[in-house]
Amino acid sequence: MRLSKLFTKTTRENPKDETSVNARLLERAGFVYKNSAGVYTYLPLGWRVIQKINNIIREEMDRVGGSELLMPALVEKKYWDATGRWDVEVGFEVKGKEEEKSNFVLGWSHEDMLTAIVSRYVSSYKDLPFAPYQIQTKFRNEPRAKSGLLRGREFMMKDMYSFHSSEEDFWKFYEEVRGAYHKIFHRCGLKSIYTLAGGGVFTANTTNEFQVVSEVGEDTIYVCRECEYAENLEISKLKDGDNCPKCKGKVQEFKSIEVGNIFPYGDKYSKAVNLKYVDQDGASKHVITGAYGIGIGRLMGTVVEVHNDDNGIVWPESIAPFHVHLVSMVGSESAAEKLYEKLYHERVDVLYDDRTDKTAGEKFADADLIGCPVRLVVSEKTLQKKSVEVKRRTEKEVKMVGLDEPIANLL
Repeated sequence: MRLSKLFTKTTRENPKDETSVNARLLERAGFVYKNSAGVYTYLPLGWRVIQKINNIIREEMDRVGGSELLMPALVEKKYWDATGRWDVEVGFEVKGKEEEKSNFVLGWSHEDMLTAIVSRYVSSYKDLPFAPYQIQTKFRNEPRAKSGLLRGREFMMKDMYSFHSSEEDFWKFYEEVRGAYHKIFHRCGLKSIYTLAGGGVFTANTTNEFQVVSEVGEDTIYVCRECEYAENLEISKLKDGDNCPKCKGKVQEFKSIEVGNIFPYGDKYSKAVNLKYVDQDGASKHVITGAYGIGIGRLMGTVVEVHNDDNGIVWPESIAPFHVHLVSMVGSESAAEKLYEKLYHERVDVLYDDRTDKTAGEKFADADLIGCPVRLVVSEKTLQKKSVEVKRRTEKEVKMVGLDEPIANLL
């Protein structure tokens, strides 16, 4: 992509009233546009990051046997009535102009609808297990929308739901998803901590969260320094310096951001809609279910909170909008064009700063702010050596690589 064709622009000033790092950097670098509190547009650079995160999630969900679908965002009252969740205050009620009262809610979760759908297709133990998932926009009436992408009112989410004939089969799958989640966050450049927490409006029981240590986080967790057993403050009796209940190691307190969660529902929702199956002995039993969520925008925002420096974002290679940021200096345009075409045809993800109205300093500042893993500079100076300047975003060292060397040497 040519930077001259990108309709968004970087800014030098931080957006007003934004204190979180992800909000400031993502808006300044042109990844997102803030429409309202907790409501954002993903601009071209930001959408590329979201797509890469989604692809990682799809790969790991498919690997554990998930199958992708897409449910409507508009959820009728009958589904919420069946599970007793119509009056939960997090929803946005919707009604037509000619209707006197609301009969729909913008979907803030989809257990209710999907369990009703599944009831049409499950009758025998032979129909189980399975795990549909979707990547879709959710809506929650969040009174404290703040911290950029970390707490929104409209946000993208991956939610998966699994259906089983036994608790044993469910817990086996639950552990598989636990491993898959750790892989997802690791591939996105984050270390996640598996944390015992409360179920909130989703279940009366405890559940498990995946937390990332960050000073900007709204959660407080207690983590064992030895075995990494962790509990969320909301349910924990632990305090900083206590002995771990699992291994007797010392517990440490951290601020953290929740990037994912998994919920064991048991037969809560299957009882609500009478979702049953007939087992091998001919007995009728309720299906055992669970849910597994990842806030995709929040994950993107968390990566920025963790991976940044004084100059801007430092994207992990796996989810960077482009792998290479190619910069053309005055007098080197022809050679830079040839390199851009070469990179493009070699299928290298490249953002080409071909702008002619910006100084070298402005171009370098933008490259650091946007945060692609590799910066290539073509200038009259480098061309005298028949070379290109190569600098990794995470390193201070600059090296010269010959223009006739294999592309791999530039990356």
